[in-house]
Amino acid sequence: MQTVTLPYGSDQSGLVCGYLFGEDAQGLAIESKQAEEWLAAREQGHGQGQFIWLHFNLANTGTEKWLNKHTGLGEEFFQALHEEQRSTRIELVDNTLIAVINDVLHDFSFNPADISTLWLNVDQQVVISARMKPLKAVDRLRNAVKSGEPIRSSVELLSHLLRDQADVLSKIVRDAISRVDRIEDSLLAGKQNQKRANLGELRRVLVRLQRLLAPEPAALFRLLQRPPNWVAEIDLQELRHATEEFSVVLHDIATLQERIKLLQEEIAARVNEGNNRSLFVLTIVTVLALPINIIAGLLGMNVGGIPLGQDPQGFWIIAGIVATFTAVAGWLAFRKRGEE
Repeated sequence: MQTVTLPYGSDQSGLVCGYLFGEDAQGLAIESKQAEEWLAAREQGHGQGQFIWLHFNLANTGTEKWLNKHTGLGEEFFQALHEEQRSTRIELVDNTLIAVINDVLHDFSFNPADISTLWLNVDQQVVISARMKPLKAVDRLRNAVKSGEPIRSSVELLSHLLRDQADVLSKIVRDAISRVDRIEDSLLAGKQNQKRANLGELRRVLVRLQRLLAPEPAALFRLLQRPPNWVAEIDLQELRHATEEFSVVLHDIATLQERIKLLQEEIAARVNEGNNRSLFVLTIVTVLALPINIIAGLLGMNVGGIPLGQDPQGFWIIAGIVATFTAVAGWLAFRKRGEE
């Protein structure tokens, strides 16, 4: 076979990229016609010591038709493509690994809509991956294979993908930590600027990432304890290490969520403190204005017998009375505040 270069996007069959791995573990780029020939030859017992990776775009209407016609995939894989439950998991079905992996888009901007799903069907000689939108981790894997990185087996390809996903998530966590650091610095400097809303949005994204990306422990435990008979021990160790790296990243996400929660509580406490201070000032103003309002109301009733009405010093006497009552009311209010 000669090395080929696929057009950007996918061809008529929906193939984004295809690679054939031989005994030298180097990936040779192939197109859909060559993939059809290899799959047909595999049915005749050829292709021993080789495996193939075909990556498809499900947005292409011809993808599922091609997969049904040439790959002989089980019904479980096609059911996974259309089910609503898309949490990350790796399951063993009829001696074949079916993986549902959630990943982020290339232009990820901490928006929950920037998360999409990658489906994989992995057996000893064929790896089929399919996605609706371009994803970061699988493109990192594609570039690694394209640059000549050796991949000795189909399970090592899956482990490589999980490690790439863990690396992508690590970068997202670092970016999120930088954002939280800036918000925390502005909070310590007394500048809130609606940072609580920003923290809430960031926390929702992290919760969604953790919920979608965390592998289902039960299915993964069963796989590691009872792997397919065609999986080598070294590949099983690689898969175990990849899941451990993934778990570390998920733990970092959970820790960052807790930190964001504490910052939100601190911001809420400061907002409440500011509101209480404003309410206290309003209360003081109301209390200080109460004596003069009461006395002014009494003296303004225009009825007979108003005291000091004819006294030339009446104004100053009333002003002194008002000032005295105001001072007493203010002293009582500030004293109560001080005791609290």
